[in-house]
Amino acid sequence: MDVAISVVLTYVIGSAIVDPPGPAYSGPIWIAWMAALSTALPLVFRRRRPVPVLLVVLTAATITTAAGVVGVGVIVLTWVPVGLALYTAATVVGRFAAVAALVGGVVAAAVTIPWLYLRVDIASAPNSEVPLWWQVELGVVVVVLVTSWAIGRLIRWRRALQAEAAQQLAREMVAGERLRIARELHDIVGHSLSLIAVKASVANHIAVQRPEAGQEALRAIEQTSRSALTEIRRLLDVLRDDSSADLTPTPGTADLPELVRRTQPAGLRTDLTITGTEDLPQALDLTIYRIVQESLTNVIKHAGASHCTITVAASGGSVRIDVTDDGGGRPPSNGRGQGLIGMRERVSLYGGQLTTGPVPQGSGFRVTATIPLEVPA
Repeated sequence: MDVAISVVLTYVIGSAIVDPPGPAYSGPIWIAWMAALSTALPLVFRRRRPVPVLLVVLTAATITTAAGVVGVGVIVLTWVPVGLALYTAATVVGRFAAVAALVGGVVAAAVTIPWLYLRVDIASAPNSEVPLWWQVELGVVVVVLVTSWAIGRLIRWRRALQAEAAQQLAREMVAGERLRIARELHDIVGHSLSLIAVKASVANHIAVQRPEAGQEALRAIEQTSRSALTEIRRLLDVLRDDSSADLTPTPGTADLPELVRRTQPAGLRTDLTITGTEDLPQALDLTIYRIVQESLTNVIKHAGASHCTITVAASGGSVRIDVTDDGGGRPPSNGRGQGLIGMRERVSLYGGQLTTGPVPQGSGFRVTATIPLEVPA
């Protein structure tokens, strides 16, 4: 594209010098075409070397104008390459350099054009096809230069805004990914370690009197540890984006019975009811699993409950999760624990609602989440 522009401008400028509206250049024709080449040819490299090209083109236009090797009456044609080079430089250089380039171009034109008219006395030349005034020629050149410079600065400003928006989006994506990873690690490690701690305590107390129960607790600890390690490895493989990443499916509502089964040796009797969750999206399925997992973890750690009821039901365009225990009815950390915060964040991503608090009648604590199947726009 730049090659085509250079060729066209070389032809137009050379033709204007040889046959201008005003007095024609009286020197050798080859000098006229050399002047045209010197101002237009460097534009081929304007994108790769914008500042050097601007300096070369501006110098060439200044010298040819001062020497009179221009198309009188259309001197602006000689300065069009300067406008293009100034536009390109204005899109890449800083504010100070851009202003300096504009001032340099305007000053060069303001000095050479009037000097040419006064030196040759062009205004009184006979047989001119158009009225000749240096003020008009200079004004047109200044308009071309200022307009080119302003468009270049505007494009630079827009590019800066787009780059800033892209960086902000990248920062938000990184922050969101960090938050997602933090939630996953909390859910995996927090649940597993809580269950291991409870079962290790049970095994420590009954190992001598009831060896079989102690062995059962140790087997549960082993199984929970292996499950946690598998999930952590899967999460790390995803972060590495390794082609050899573990392709084990992420947990979902279908894995809730196994999750509940692992809590039984901790002395917690759990009733689980799941309906209508067969065709849930994978991300929502994982969210439901994590909410139930965190709720169970809180029951084991904080409630001192002996019975827990879990209901997961998808119907009427939403999924309702209800986890109720018969424990002390006090939320961990006065409701400000990382687990509850993580659950609220997961539910809010889908435009749902999370309610936590003591059971209205009797002892116990309840966690209720309602998640729409379609995320609000």
